[in-house]
Amino acid sequence: MNIKTEITKLHYKKDPEGFFFNMLRFCSVFYGLGSGFKNFLYDKNIFHPTKVNAKVISVGNLTTGGVGKTPVVNAIANYLIKKGHKVAIISRGYGGKLSNKNVNVISDGEKVFVNSKMAGDEPYWHATNSSAIVITCKDRVRAAKFVIENFGVTHIVLDDGFQHRKIFRDINIVLADSEKWFGNECLLPAGPLREGKEAFNRIDKLVVVSKNHDHTKADKLVKIMSKKMQLPTFLCKTEPDITYDLFSGEILPNGQKVTTLCAIAQPEQFINFVKKNYEVVNSRIFDDHHAYCAEDLNDLGNLPIVTTEKDAVKLKEFCVKNIYALKLKVSLDVESLLER
Repeated sequence: MNIKTEITKLHYKKDPEGFFFNMLRFCSVFYGLGSGFKNFLYDKNIFHPTKVNAKVISVGNLTTGGVGKTPVVNAIANYLIKKGHKVAIISRGYGGKLSNKNVNVISDGEKVFVNSKMAGDEPYWHATNSSAIVITCKDRVRAAKFVIENFGVTHIVLDDGFQHRKIFRDINIVLADSEKWFGNECLLPAGPLREGKEAFNRIDKLVVVSKNHDHTKADKLVKIMSKKMQLPTFLCKTEPDITYDLFSGEILPNGQKVTTLCAIAQPEQFINFVKKNYEVVNSRIFDDHHAYCAEDLNDLGNLPIVTTEKDAVKLKEFCVKNIYALKLKVSLDVESLLER
C-alpha cells in the first residue's frame, strides 16, 4: 500500500471513517494549532509581512496540490510581460535538487540555466514557457529582494504563495478545483486543507478552476461563491488543446489507441482529457513530483505514450521515442483578475 496514495483517497472521500482516518484526524488537531497560531500572530499584527519595492501577486490555494496553479501563474506572468513590465516568478522549488535555502536563478527570462531535475518540474516548466525571470527559494522575501536588486523587477508572481505570509502581497489570488473543491473539509493530514476556512478573510480574488469538458457546474459555483462570500470570483476554463511529439513537435492524430503516463496530484482529470480525443488502453501513474528513471519507461508497449507537459520536461532527457505531451489551453480574464 502506498501511504501517500491512500491518504489522498481519504482526502476526497465524502464520509471517511476507520482507525487510520481517526488517527490522521487526531494529528490534524496539532496541525491546526500550529497553522492557526501562525495566522493569529499575523492577523493581530504581532508579526508583520515585509513589503518589497515591487508589486507582488500571490497565486495559491487552500488545499494540497493539483488545483491548477502552474498554468494560471504562467498566464498572469505572460500577461504582465505583454504589458511591458519586468516580471519574476518565485517558486519554492519543491522536488528540485537545488537547495531552496539559496536563491537559485532558473532562468533570466532568456536563458534557462539548469535542467528540470535541478530546478523542479514546475519552475522548469515556467522557465521554458515564459520570458519571466524564474527563481526558486523558500525565503520569498530574500528572493524578491534579489530579483528587484539584480534584475530591476517591477512585478513578482508568487507560485503557491498564499500560506507564505512573511512577504506582503498586493493581490492574494486563491484557486479552487470545481470538482474536488475542499474534499472532506478536514485539515491536513486527515484532509486536504492547509488551513481553516477563516483564511477566506485574506483572499482578494477567488478563481474556480474547471478541468472538464462541461463548465456548467463550475460556472454555477462562481455565481454562488461570489454572492455567498461577497468575493470577486472568476472562472478559469482548462481544456485539452493539442498533443505533440516531445522532439519533432508532430501532432498526434485523434482517435488513436494510447498509453497515458503521469506523475501529478490529480491524474484522473488528465486521463479524462486524453480520453476526449484518444482511446486510452493503458495507464501508468506515479506520485506527484516523481523523479523518473529509465526503468519507469520499460514495458509500456508500442502504443503512443501521452503525458502532461509538467511530466514532459522530465521525460525528455531519456530521449525515448513515441512520447507525446498534451498541451492545455487556459481561458481566464487575467485583466479583470488583476484589477484592484
